[in-house]
Amino acid sequence: MKGFSDIMTNGINGISQVIKIPLNDESENIDWQTIGEEIPVLPLKNDALLPNSVLPIQASRPTSAAMLKDAFDSKTYFAVMTQSDPAINNPKVEDLMEYGTLSKAVRAIEMPDGSVSALVIGVARIKITAPGSYNDPENHYLTIRYQPCQDEYPDKDDKEFQAIISSIKDTAKKIFAQFGTQAEAMFAFTDIESPALMMSLIAAHTEISGRDKAELLTIDSVKERAAKFLELLGKEEQKVKLQIDVAQRVKQKLDKDQRDYIINQQIKTLQKELGNDPSSAIIDIEERAKNKDWPPHAKAAFEKELKRLKTLNPQSPDFATELNYAQTILDLPWNTCTDDDFTIADARKTLDDDHYGLEKVKERILEYLAVLKLKKNLKSPILCLYGPPGVGKTSLGKSIAKALNRKYVRVSLGGLHDEAEIRGHRRTYIGAMPGRIILNIKKAGASNPVFVLDEIDKIDSSFRGDPASAMLEVLDPEQNAEFHDNFLDLDYDLSKVMFIATANNISKISDALLDRMELIEVSGYVTEEKIEIAKRHLIPKILADHGLKSDDLIIPDETLKLLIDSYTRESGVRELSNVLSSLARKTAVKVASDEPYSPTITPDDVQKALGIPKYNHDEYFETHQPGVIPGLAWTSAGGELLYIEALLSNGTGTLNITGNLGKVMKESAEIAINYLCANEDALGINHKMFKEFDLSLHFPEGAVPKDGPSAGITIFTALASLYTQRPVRPHIAMTGELTLTGRVLAVGGIKEKILGAKRAGIKHIFMSEQNRRDIQEINPLYIEGLEFHYVKTAMELIPLVLEDKQVENPIKVKARTSKKKGDNKSNA
Repeated sequence: MKGFSDIMTNGINGISQVIKIPLNDESENIDWQTIGEEIPVLPLKNDALLPNSVLPIQASRPTSAAMLKDAFDSKTYFAVMTQSDPAINNPKVEDLMEYGTLSKAVRAIEMPDGSVSALVIGVARIKITAPGSYNDPENHYLTIRYQPCQDEYPDKDDKEFQAIISSIKDTAKKIFAQFGTQAEAMFAFTDIESPALMMSLIAAHTEISGRDKAELLTIDSVKERAAKFLELLGKEEQKVKLQIDVAQRVKQKLDKDQRDYIINQQIKTLQKELGNDPSSAIIDIEERAKNKDWPPHAKAAFEKELKRLKTLNPQSPDFATELNYAQTILDLPWNTCTDDDFTIADARKTLDDDHYGLEKVKERILEYLAVLKLKKNLKSPILCLYGPPGVGKTSLGKSIAKALNRKYVRVSLGGLHDEAEIRGHRRTYIGAMPGRIILNIKKAGASNPVFVLDEIDKIDSSFRGDPASAMLEVLDPEQNAEFHDNFLDLDYDLSKVMFIATANNISKISDALLDRMELIEVSGYVTEEKIEIAKRHLIPKILADHGLKSDDLIIPDETLKLLIDSYTRESGVRELSNVLSSLARKTAVKVASDEPYSPTITPDDVQKALGIPKYNHDEYFETHQPGVIPGLAWTSAGGELLYIEALLSNGTGTLNITGNLGKVMKESAEIAINYLCANEDALGINHKMFKEFDLSLHFPEGAVPKDGPSAGITIFTALASLYTQRPVRPHIAMTGELTLTGRVLAVGGIKEKILGAKRAGIKHIFMSEQNRRDIQEINPLYIEGLEFHYVKTAMELIPLVLEDKQVENPIKVKARTSKKKGDNKSNA
């Protein structure tokens, strides 16, 4: 039996030529600029060529023969146009229909009589806009100017259009079913997604007249063209039925079903000989299904697909699709779960062995495990671990799986922008597959794994949908028991899965998604914690990765502290691991070359190996200038000192604020100024100072963006120091939000800020009374040498922070001399 492509391209004087016709619309790939504004024309008397179809042409006109030969030799495009009047032998451009087809010749043979036989393939619809340079058919073939035609597609959910397309397919199937030589055409056109391309290919294999085809070219609306084509196809169906009725009277025909059965049996026999028997795959999944533990609805769906598989032709494209679907249903774990280990002591030991520090986080996790043990069911909470990069959020998920004796799977959601990645693709699409959730459940082999959703804050949305909204069903304990995957088309129970999401910035997660998760903050490590992590986890792992022994490389604590402070700037330990790896590689070179060396890396050796320090942390500097005070700031790399500088200059009371500040920080500065003005009497400030001096407020490191409310009390104290001309006491720093009524509110990042203050040499830290609880949760070892002062109002800071006396030569309001009476009068 000849294939679909063979049928389309047979027929130049008995020569068989097979041309591959792509099953997509080639017009989208045309570079119209390279074709040119003017192209030659091949007029047809009684026929028309549709895009993406092939037409054998016998050109007997000298001009047409010359045009075909030139186009084939030069591989250029030309227009195939239908004549308005087929009786005209040498038509001009005015004698052609307005619409035609941009085409190219894929084969051309010059005959002895001078004519040319050619195979021509249509590419795209075009419209004549004007005659070209040649419009004299007696001496030269015609040329035209043209414009491309754009197909106008209806909405995807247009039910009337879908019904028309379905009717076209059904009618075409009925027509092709009558011809044994074109039976495979049914499989070809039903797999085509483009309706325009499908109609062109169907029309090429029917007896629709050339005039009717030419009329189809004039219709831009694909919906209207489909309706017209359905009308023409209906007439063709009636015509075919009459032909078959006549043929059945004169010839006995083998029953089609019997014929297909015989052919299928022959194919199966050949496949068995080749060792590629599709029936063996069916037998295999049928045997596996006998012992499968799954819910009734999954079993019913599988048995339905199995019955359908047994009736399908193994050569059919649907066979592979249905087999893949049945295998997916069978491979899913459904009711298969691993046995949980809820021994709290073992879980605590596992977490402690894998992670140093993070006591608060580990306690929260152990609390959840204890609740799961007492509930005696498999419904799991949805946890979200958030914090800066490199602090161990993802590895915590792996440790939880290890502690529970559950399977561990992880999916990275960073940059995900297609909803189908979560819910899967519908099986109607070529290459359809389940979403990442179902695929990873299948990979785990159990329905209760620990499932880490990494970087959930980096999910993106696009025209393909909103994956974050699709995650709502996944992460809702009340809904995920019936999670619906588009490919699976069955409800799958995700309530037994322990989902753990990780994020760096929860402000980028939608409120609806945040509401479905229990938030656990994983804050950065202090220097002491990083040293212990390096000694317990990083160095042993790096030595093993580089083939070194424990005595080949020794890094003392003081060297580790130097590496952490001067060669890394992070909350986690990822950059520290890279620095240690660099030292290990340099040591490996010496060990491999038998070069004598000292295995102990001293602080002096670090600069030789790694170069000058990359980072310089802020250090406290003492100053007696009023208006200068250090505050405490939180960054993704830890806590830092943030100096605030205020200065008065002669002027008219204008305010200048500099330092690359965000909106919230600017508002904090305005609140501090307003509160200072409101309390000028209590602070002993002359009101005239606000009118006679300009105020400049600066936050150093202007290239670094700064925002947040935690500098409120620091700004107020700097201004109070400036306007009272009383310097700030040495070795102090502060952090806290200031309200317009002078209350001091709690702020975040206390642990990191204290680390930065201690590293810079600060001895006294002032903060809100509400932050006292944060200090109590910090390991006392890390706050040794620091004294904390808690205040409720900003005015409490003044006697504690400012010196009692003013500086020498303080700024004062200029005294004005009053004029004597009569000074303004002129003497006569």
